[in-house]
Amino acid sequence: VDEAVAHASKLFAQGATVVLKIMSRDIVHKSDVGGVVLNLTTPEAVRAAATEILARATALRPEARIGGVIVQAMVVRAKARELILGLADDPTFGTVVVFGRGGTAVEIINDKALALPPLDLQLAESLIARTRVSRLLSAYRDVPAVKADAVPMALVRLSQMAADIPEIRELDINPLLADETSVTAVDARVAVGHVEPRFKGSGPGNFAVRPYPSQWERHFCVKDTWKIFARPMRPEDEPLIHDFLRHVSREDLRLRFFAPIKEFTHAFIARLTQLDYARAMAFVAFDEATNELVGVVRIHSDSIYDTGEYAILLRSDLKGRGLGWELMQLIIAYAKAEGLKQISGDVLRENTVMLEMCRSLGFSVKSDPAERDLCNVTLRLQA
Repeated sequence: VDEAVAHASKLFAQGATVVLKIMSRDIVHKSDVGGVVLNLTTPEAVRAAATEILARATALRPEARIGGVIVQAMVVRAKARELILGLADDPTFGTVVVFGRGGTAVEIINDKALALPPLDLQLAESLIARTRVSRLLSAYRDVPAVKADAVPMALVRLSQMAADIPEIRELDINPLLADETSVTAVDARVAVGHVEPRFKGSGPGNFAVRPYPSQWERHFCVKDTWKIFARPMRPEDEPLIHDFLRHVSREDLRLRFFAPIKEFTHAFIARLTQLDYARAMAFVAFDEATNELVGVVRIHSDSIYDTGEYAILLRSDLKGRGLGWELMQLIIAYAKAEGLKQISGDVLRENTVMLEMCRSLGFSVKSDPAERDLCNVTLRLQA
């Protein structure tokens, strides 16, 4: 109690009003035991409140471990909305992001929505829109609208926190005060624990949907002069892929897809760009000087995450400059890091350039027993 009074006195000297909260890992909802006292303005009031909080919590929850009281400066936001942001551990889907109306009546109001991470701004806005409290975020009467993107960005950052710290099993920020200036977390609780990976390979094992693997972004030079930036493909790359395919000859498209291609529909390109990173990877390569897409390499694993089937396609006017070799090296490095045992592919027998590169990379090349026009290429990665 004396420590609480001493700390509160420092806050009073700064002109702050003080709030006291019970500190206990066993008491989830502080208000259930009268564990929060607001608007304290004198050391005497702090001493009395701290004594009452500790006595009340001990009487109502004798089994709880109580570490003392938390002393904080009051956050006064007269026209702020009280929200709840959180993470929960679902037995089927792993980590889920929670959003809804916050405050002490959060369970009674029961205005919440869930989403699977990772979240971007668009997905965060969609999550918010599925709650009733979303309508209160706009301006009404004399209450200004909540700062644009402040709440969605908080959800995106919470999603990123879940990816960075997979040991977080539960997290509640309640209330999160949101108004026209910013968002402020007033209270929070977190529970941590061991996480069993939900899929093989790298990445957050607590996510049902593996997030964008930014660690695989690469800058490199082809033959010491051509600067290339390669990164994992994203769904929003669809227009880039559509434009890229216009720079690939019909013959190269036939060699890649094993059939003449006249046009690429939205549905077809969407299937190429919308990846489940837990099962597939595609790298898009850009000329750093022009920012043009110049090549794509991809790999898709089998159901037991043992073998990955690769495919590669370059702009026809840029073939023969060494980019294909570098992209194959990149996809091989990725497959090794993911723990795949081998890479395989089917190559038309007439595609002698691809077959020769595969041999140079260490692939075995065999005739397909069922299709005489095909060769099966395989690279062993692990014993």
